[in-house]
Amino acid sequence: MDPKLAEVSQLFERFKAACAREDVDTCCNVLSKLKVLLTGFSSLPPLFEDTPNAIHELTLARDIYEHAVLLSVKIGDQDAFERDFFQLKPYYTDASSSRLPPSSQEYMILGLNLLRLLVQNRIAEFHTELELLSSTALENPCIKHAVELEQSFMEGAYNRVLSAKQTVPCKTYDYFMDLLAKTVRDEIAGCSEKAYGYLSVSDARQMLLFSSDNELLQYIKELLLPVLYESL
Repeated sequence: MDPKLAEVSQLFERFKAACAREDVDTCCNVLSKLKVLLTGFSSLPPLFEDTPNAIHELTLARDIYEHAVLLSVKIGDQDAFERDFFQLKPYYTDASSSRLPPSSQEYMILGLNLLRLLVQNRIAEFHTELELLSSTALENPCIKHAVELEQSFMEGAYNRVLSAKQTVPCKTYDYFMDLLAKTVRDEIAGCSEKAYGYLSVSDARQMLLFSSDNELLQYIKELLLPVLYESL
């Protein structure tokens, strides 16, 4: 094996081992080194040179950036997610014509990015990304889940948005689903504050789709909602 390729492969194994241990500091440090080493491969975007190890290098780099995206979700860093997804995306689009085998993670990560755009209320970009997807991708459960969420969100069907966490296609989606749920609950709470002079704990819990009174009370205290809090 090419020495540079062997070095990246060995370092990537260290990165995956750190991820398995949930050693976030080591993951971030090793990932930074991996990204620097990847710049030495001319087969990678944007050059896509046809080198002897091009397919191996492209596949390895794509795997590294996929892990980087998933790490950003794990540590709750949306800025890192956007940067890493931007670096990963050419491997799903431009590199697809260079005999690169498909990735089993592709649709899941594309769906995560759609959820991120929805959470950040970047609806125009959400639809731009959708237009770039193939008909096969649009039928994938990971993509369909994000599309249905966006439709429910835009229709104001907040109950459907909140209950959608029960049907996520993979556990990795929970981070963005929790953020979206908070956005939706904040919207409902803001409207209820204007619409009602008084709400019982039971009514508020049902409206906000909390499973227990304690969850509701904690949420109210965090937001300091006067109308709801005074009714407790």
